[in-house]
Amino acid sequence: MARILVVDDDIAVQMTIRLLLERAGHSVVTADDGRKGLALCQTGDFDLLFLDIFMPGMDGFETMRMVRQQQPQLPIIVISGRPVSSDADTAPDFLTMATKLGAVSSLQKPFRPADLLAAVTGCLAAAGRGSPSTGGVASSP
Repeated sequence: MARILVVDDDIAVQMTIRLLLERAGHSVVTADDGRKGLALCQTGDFDLLFLDIFMPGMDGFETMRMVRQQQPQLPIIVISGRPVSSDADTAPDFLTMATKLGAVSSLQKPFRPADLLAAVTGCLAAAGRGSPSTGGVASSP
């Protein structure tokens, strides 16, 4: 069981991620903006951070930068509902940018539950924070 922080300004996304992760046996804390998420990171001991890129106030890039300064080992999965690119030649790929800036993984909204659970399992395993009982959770359809 991992302790996971989900930072997203969309309450429906927060609740969906919380439900999926709690069903998989994890403990979940949520925040609806980057400032609240950063404050929780400073006071809580989390195994993983889910971070929306586009939020009002402090966006995911700024939040990630500040979390990285304080907790460089905390695995981060970035999520975004914006299209990866509407025109591959001109639109920036924000999810790829975020992974280059320190996120371990990324998910495009809407995502499939199996993809979310696979990303969590992979990130926790890579960070050495997952328990053996979490393996295989992502294989369910």
